Amino acid sequence: MTSARPGVQTVTAAGLMALLLAGLAITGKPLAGRFLQRFTPNGIVASDPAAIDHVEIRMGKARLDFRREPAGGWSFDDAAASPEVVAHLETALRFMHVSAPTRVLDEEERERASLGDFGLDPPAYVVTLGGGAQGGVTTADFGALNPSQTGQYVRLLDRRALYLMPRHVDAEWRLAADLAEHSRPAATQAGTRLLLPVSIAQIWAVELVYAGKLHRFERDGAGHWFLHVGQHSHAAGAPAHVADPAKAPLIAAAFESFGETTIESASAAAAGERAHFGLDRPMLIALLYPRDSSTAVAKLEMGAAADGGFGRYAAIAPEAGIVTIPADVPQRLVELLQAVGAVP
Repeated sequence: MTSARPGVQTVTAAGLMALLLAGLAITGKPLAGRFLQRFTPNGIVASDPAAIDHVEIRMGKARLDFRREPAGGWSFDDAAASPEVVAHLETALRFMHVSAPTRVLDEEERERASLGDFGLDPPAYVVTLGGGAQGGVTTADFGALNPSQTGQYVRLLDRRALYLMPRHVDAEWRLAADLAEHSRPAATQAGTRLLLPVSIAQIWAVELVYAGKLHRFERDGAGHWFLHVGQHSHAAGAPAHVADPAKAPLIAAAFESFGETTIESASAAAAGERAHFGLDRPMLIALLYPRDSSTAVAKLEMGAAADGGFGRYAAIAPEAGIVTIPADVPQRLVELLQAVGAVP
């Protein structure tokens, strides 16, 4: 009896799949019923993301304007937005459409506190969406994170309610804006082009691969840096990591300096010439991850000393171009590993 049970389960699953496929082939639609549930978006913006054709993000003094092109894709500052910017912009729009608030504060609850208590007077940043089914405009104010740091207060200017939205919604808007800001001509002209395509402020984990070993740095709940193995402690009764207060400022300073590194020159070398630049076996690799993500937003490989001895060759992905960076950049990262006791 026991040996026959897997076979019965297999036949049952196969039969159900055949039935579903047959229904799809005959009707062109999946069979309705308790086996398949239709997904209903529960976000705070009803318009289909594909119908949004204009997005404006205002953060402090910065104003970033995105427009959907008739032929597809998005433009930014009257030029085609990079694939990385577009990916995060589209994800942010989709989250506004499908991600349900974890809590909705009605008008009575709002009156017990001021907008400033939610970080909305003034807001941290403002997103305006144009287009949609009615061709109107939706403006969303993004405020502070809640005390547990799991969600962010958001309000739509045409509604009285306040929403506590999942933290990943905020992360996508910030990444789209930050990547776009780094792609502006003022940030990419010769002598001022930053090495990293994203600000360190948007990075919550850094992996350094050196001498055949991976070392991972992360931020704790308060945003302070720690080396994931051996240089942190756990708060009593809490599963979260807590940074070492003596080492956190040292790590933060090293990464801030890393984030301010500028490219000295760019090379037109083909990918097949990586060995010439010492990039077939990089001396150090850095991978940068945004908050709540297992996908690196940037990967930097550092290779051989540049011709003439001034600088070092490096390759940055997703751009995949080979550039020359200051010679001391990898050395300072190695010194950081030494300072926190990761390497001798």
